[in-house]
Amino acid sequence: MFITFEGIEGCGKTTQMRRLEAGLKEHEIPFVVTLEPGGTKIGKKVRQILLDSRNQNLTPLAELLLYAADRAQHVDEVIRPALAQEKWVLCDRYFDATVAYQGSARGQDMALIRVLNAVATGGISPDVTFLLDCPVELGLGRAIRRNEAGKEKGQDRFEKEQIAFHQAVRKGYLDLVSGDPKRFVMIDATLAEEDVGEEIYRHLRPFLDRRARR
Repeated sequence: MFITFEGIEGCGKTTQMRRLEAGLKEHEIPFVVTLEPGGTKIGKKVRQILLDSRNQNLTPLAELLLYAADRAQHVDEVIRPALAQEKWVLCDRYFDATVAYQGSARGQDMALIRVLNAVATGGISPDVTFLLDCPVELGLGRAIRRNEAGKEKGQDRFEKEQIAFHQAVRKGYLDLVSGDPKRFVMIDATLAEEDVGEEIYRHLRPFLDRRARR
């Protein structure tokens, strides 16, 4: 089972992944929790480049290719082996983020993005993708407060983008949901943390029950 979490900055992906992680432990389901960019040792170095707010001169094409490189390493080193061992994989961002950020917001060629995503993933697609949706102003406010209090100070290149950029990202995600409604589950991220978690659990209940019967 491959589950991804997507959304704009500050939508609550990490929080909800932790809640689901606790639930999988209770069900004694083996799982891996990972993220993009930075899900591997090499990927952590790529992440530092991509998120460093000092790298204002990073071109959109270079940014796109760095994400593709991180993803290729991540799939080969983490995701594919975990799925082969029948573990559940919980991933904070995957190829949909590239479509929304580098495609819809940066304006990079969507055909090129599709090719890069296909090559980097080797065709591995999520079973379920949760899009945690909230207004841009709310998400950015959360993200800025998180970064100010966290260990990754200075890793806020995207948070420093203009509001219009984040609005384009959100629209890109909503367009993805419209184009693939069977895979996406859109969750109202303005709800209380517990309510968001319950909604996610409700959608995963059939998969959990099926696993329990095996």
